[in-house]
Amino acid sequence: MDTVSAPGGATTLPERLRAQEEYQRELAARRARERADVRLPAIDRVDRRELAAANDPLRVARRVDRVSRFRTGEDPDSVPTDVPAPALVADAAERLDLPDAPQILLEKVVNQPDFLEARYLEGGFVAQRTVGRVVIRGADGRTAGFGTGFLVSPHLVLTNHHVLPAADVAAGSVLQLDFQRALDGDPMPVVEVGLDPDLFFAADPELDFALVAVAGAPASTAPFGWCRLTGAQGTVVVGESVTIVQHPAARRKEVALRENRLVDIPEQVLHYVTDTEPGSSGSPVFNDQWEVVALHHASVPDPSPGGSGSLNEGIRISRILAHLAGLPLDPARRALVDALDDPATPHGGPEAASTPAPRPASATTGPAVLGATVGAATAATAATAATAATADGTVAIPLTLTVQVALGAAPAPVPDGPAAPPRPPASVPVSAHESLAIDPDYAARGGYDPDFLGVPLPVPGAGSNAPDASAELRYHHFSVVMHRARRLALCTAVNIDGAHTDARPRSDDRWILDPRLPREEQTGAEVYADNALDRGHLVRRLDPSWGALARAANDDTFHYTNSAPQHHAFNAGSTLWLGLEEYLLGTARRDRLRLSVLAGPVLAPDDPPYRGVLLPRQFWKVVAVVDERGRLVVTGYVLGQDAFLPSVLAEATFGAYRTFQVPVSMIGALTGLDLTAYAAADPLGTVEATVAAHELRTYGEIVLGG
Repeated sequence: MDTVSAPGGATTLPERLRAQEEYQRELAARRARERADVRLPAIDRVDRRELAAANDPLRVARRVDRVSRFRTGEDPDSVPTDVPAPALVADAAERLDLPDAPQILLEKVVNQPDFLEARYLEGGFVAQRTVGRVVIRGADGRTAGFGTGFLVSPHLVLTNHHVLPAADVAAGSVLQLDFQRALDGDPMPVVEVGLDPDLFFAADPELDFALVAVAGAPASTAPFGWCRLTGAQGTVVVGESVTIVQHPAARRKEVALRENRLVDIPEQVLHYVTDTEPGSSGSPVFNDQWEVVALHHASVPDPSPGGSGSLNEGIRISRILAHLAGLPLDPARRALVDALDDPATPHGGPEAASTPAPRPASATTGPAVLGATVGAATAATAATAATAATADGTVAIPLTLTVQVALGAAPAPVPDGPAAPPRPPASVPVSAHESLAIDPDYAARGGYDPDFLGVPLPVPGAGSNAPDASAELRYHHFSVVMHRARRLALCTAVNIDGAHTDARPRSDDRWILDPRLPREEQTGAEVYADNALDRGHLVRRLDPSWGALARAANDDTFHYTNSAPQHHAFNAGSTLWLGLEEYLLGTARRDRLRLSVLAGPVLAPDDPPYRGVLLPRQFWKVVAVVDERGRLVVTGYVLGQDAFLPSVLAEATFGAYRTFQVPVSMIGALTGLDLTAYAAADPLGTVEATVAAHELRTYGEIVLGG
């Protein structure tokens, strides 16, 4: 038998992670070689559609029994484990009104490619919400890598040991939930939660799992639910399709859906063929009932003769639960582990009403755990919150469509790329996702309102940038001042009316040049072609989308004057940055849910050149709000992306991004803009410069004054 040596000798965290991952890959490769004589005949039987012959008879019986109970609404865990196979098959056949034959039953309940019950989609929606991206950070706060993890109770997240190999690594790492695109194509606001291994941490290198407490649970995990873990038999058979929800290569959440065949079930792991990439480590592997059957952890070349693809390996959930059952745990910790198999919540729930259990008084018993009470509601309520049902079961879904007809002979917007197809006439039904429609009458745009908050806050003066600053370019509810030489915005300013927001479906992302400015003074499509750069909105498209001009304002944000090159991982993953406005709206006066926001790139002279422009490495934002006591509060923020830029210019590993709250005066110094009117209301204005800038890990760390 092959032997694999445990990793050792690594010093830095990235080296430790690489060594652990390589160790797991070697273990998986060894198991793949050892199981070839079992796996290949089974694959041959599956290819001949002989699923029953490819599996142990008892496994077949338990599988058809379990699926039949799911289909008929019975409790799938209600069968004693010692029921013989013939009795299970006979019961399943009677339950489904099918012949008492294992092969026929398997064909009817496993791998039906054409028809699945509609609840399959509902179950998938609920299950995928539990999955997040693990950002692995060291003690210095630098990002060392990425993985996937998923919530398995209101308090715990499960991932791989080689993702979080120790409690000290978990302590600096975070779980990013909703790191994905919404139905309209927009990136969703990402929720970042910390991990708290001081409360609970259990891991095993041989089973390659880490189970960690989530900081702030259950409140922090309430909107997402959790996946139940079960050690029950009958959850999967050889030849069955599985689904993996994952963050491959640290990207937004993706799904490898059903076209993934289970090909072997060794004692400790499952082997399956599916599409995974680095970053998928720690992903849940689901059956068609959205039960977690394995924890994905490795992908290796297929060692079979003539094999050209990859063989994936996941740790069986039943083996992880058996390991946890054998750990010497105190009562609080044991209660939490026992709750992983709570049958009342097969797909999790939106909230757990209980409060966390207090920490044990003794520090000698190791990390304590949170309280183990779990909620029983379903997380699917999040999907239906916007609908209303009548007594007869009819569901009313509010839908607003707007068709805008622009008249006049003002300068037409300058397209940047192929012409868009003509819009349909008003008499033709229009899709809810309408094409971009830019109002050609630029003279009618009011731009940013300096008196929007009842306190004069003008568009910042150009200051030291005056020789290169354009005139104020007014759009609906926002304005832009361009840096003509850099071909990027010097500053944007937007008014946000949170009480009258009209969030529109995302348009077709067709960006245009502003006809009021020479083309050579704007950064167009040529900079963004065939690379990892996104057109990053400086004024978010939803911010000016309120009131009667909501649609026009939304479309105005797709001018190139309102964009800046941002690496896609930065643009999608800057979690706190994307949600600052929503958080600060919550601090506003209830009768005036309003913000004024300035934003732009830091245009440093040493920014790296790329395709004729200098790529900004930092971005800034200034947010003004009148708080519940009627005070004007202005806060400043800086976000850096310099660690991402080398991968645009050459291959390199992504690094960390960080959001800092800084004095507004510091932003003035960085940008050369005159922010005097804003700095006067900054709570950090009186703080010593050496301690004023601080990294934000949560919104609760924002300083808003006393």
